[in-house]
Amino acid sequence: MKRKRPLTDHLSTNIITPATKRATLKKSSGKQKTMTQLHFCLETSILVTCRTCELSYTRGAPEDESLHKAHCARVQRGMEWGRDEEKLKHDFVEEVAEEVTLRSGETGRIIAINATATGKVGHKLTTFLNTINVALSAPSMTEEALQASKAYLFLLPTASTSREKIIGCAVAQRITSAMEVVKSESLGEGKSTTALVHVDGSLYCKPERLPTPMGIPRLFVSSSHRRKGVAQAMLDAAARSFIHGCKVDPTKGEVAFSQPTSLGRSVMEKWGEGNIRVFEE
Repeated sequence: MKRKRPLTDHLSTNIITPATKRATLKKSSGKQKTMTQLHFCLETSILVTCRTCELSYTRGAPEDESLHKAHCARVQRGMEWGRDEEKLKHDFVEEVAEEVTLRSGETGRIIAINATATGKVGHKLTTFLNTINVALSAPSMTEEALQASKAYLFLLPTASTSREKIIGCAVAQRITSAMEVVKSESLGEGKSTTALVHVDGSLYCKPERLPTPMGIPRLFVSSSHRRKGVAQAMLDAAARSFIHGCKVDPTKGEVAFSQPTSLGRSVMEKWGEGNIRVFEE
């Protein structure tokens, strides 16, 4: 969801009028004309879209440029996380996986946070979720959906022993039903799709609503840490721990995704081994 602001033009000019000419045109005793230089200044603010984070903002507007800079940094590199903040709100935060090694050789951990957490933890989570919503062009989750959700954050260590970096987030939500995605090979040339539900692009679902206990409404990994196994690690952690005492199996259709991006669809197809479902937020 790209953030757009009105395009404004700031015009500052000294207007040359007949009166101005008379005031600036003087004759000396020798009838020599003396001219005063006038200046024309035009400042224009332009609406641009960042190629890196795809956010639209007004170049030349300090507030817009500051917001874009912070958003773009989070999209590329993630967001800072403090262990001290985690300890202050232990009732909101639970470590669900430690010593998780990525394909790059980096090792981090995964924590789960109640999506309605308050205080510093809640503020930080809300900020990161807002970044995700903008990056995915997704609406904000409703209060009802947040109350039924947990956010799984992948944290990597930094040079400071007390600070880490959030490089990924998967939100797990309690749902009741979802629709089965029709496999691409079943949508061959000439085959009718009139009996199917068109979700987006080439994504079609069977109309039947199937019992499904867990949904993933948001899945995001910072651009500099993609294709390292971050998304799968967070999804695995959510499948193991979201429903107390019950591990859900994506290969059996027990997990659904909200309308995914093309990259998100690739992740869910691989994780669910082709047995994937979609739910409506």
